[in-house]
Amino acid sequence: MPFVRSLRSAVLLVAGAVLVAGCGSGSTPAAPEAKGTASAGFPVRLDANCGQRVEVAHPPRRAVALDQGSAEILLSLGLADRMVGTGTWTDPVLKGLEKANAAVPRLSDQYPSFETVLDTEPDFVSATFLYTLGKGGVAPRDRFAKLGVPTYLSPTDCVGKDNSGDGDGIRNRPLTMDVVYGEIRDLSRIFDVPERGEKLVGELRARVAKAKAGADFADASVLYWYSDSQGPYMAGCCGAPGIVSGALGVRNVFDDTKEEWPQINWETVVDRDPDVLVIGDLTRETQSAESAAKKIEFLESHPVTRNMTAVRKKRYVILSGQALNPTIRTVEGIEKVAAALRTYGLAK
Repeated sequence: MPFVRSLRSAVLLVAGAVLVAGCGSGSTPAAPEAKGTASAGFPVRLDANCGQRVEVAHPPRRAVALDQGSAEILLSLGLADRMVGTGTWTDPVLKGLEKANAAVPRLSDQYPSFETVLDTEPDFVSATFLYTLGKGGVAPRDRFAKLGVPTYLSPTDCVGKDNSGDGDGIRNRPLTMDVVYGEIRDLSRIFDVPERGEKLVGELRARVAKAKAGADFADASVLYWYSDSQGPYMAGCCGAPGIVSGALGVRNVFDDTKEEWPQINWETVVDRDPDVLVIGDLTRETQSAESAAKKIEFLESHPVTRNMTAVRKKRYVILSGQALNPTIRTVEGIEKVAAALRTYGLAK
């Protein structure tokens, strides 16, 4: 993807941020520069951000968030006034963020082009998924690095995960909310608002504790269906749905696969016969049966699925696509699944 004017390149090169190849995880503040030349605590260095070493010399003023999950974190941190664009959305914005989101230009509902992103003259770019900042997405990270624009990738898509195959990746170990909290802390430090990050983490922790308090869901089984009725994508053990299952103690009927979103035939789904179906309600239209309404229509009319226990008893939990992704919205997933299990009499 495309090309940028030489003048803009010069501006970006002095934006004061450098990204260098490396490895590891976490952020370490460097010693501040002489008084009057940099913000205290800067540059901030991330020694291992999904295989890259990132250095941010100054708090960003012109950030672009290239996935909805990343955008919603920045908006939740009160950073709309420092954002110049977002891209790649699957759902309406998180409730409570509508006004802030409306103030930030949406570059595209899908992947904006590299040139479109550069037209905003960004000084920082963040994304949720490795693919977004890779071949086939917006552009590989090194293309931004050559222009002096640091990029940040959510550790939820690389920590304990193998993305080398053709699918959505394989989890070597279960994802936890602590990785999401780490992302919030990284971004809040990069933008020099660490207190906002800690406040947001505290609020999310409190919501998780409240959702699971006083109930035992251990006897319940669930299935998480993200998209497509022809070759349905169901959740494996260890991604964002695994966080939901782990928090509540329920059993995912496909917890025997470490693939993030394996495609599973309906005969196998019927054999597993979960107590509850957790259904993704997507607003995009790239696969068959994206909306929850279309999914339920399929389940209740298809001769193979209509006699499943969850379908006969209409035990559905409707979640946004973002709640099934590893983001701050995963907490929404925990809350809604817990509430539904109580409603369906599956809590002790």
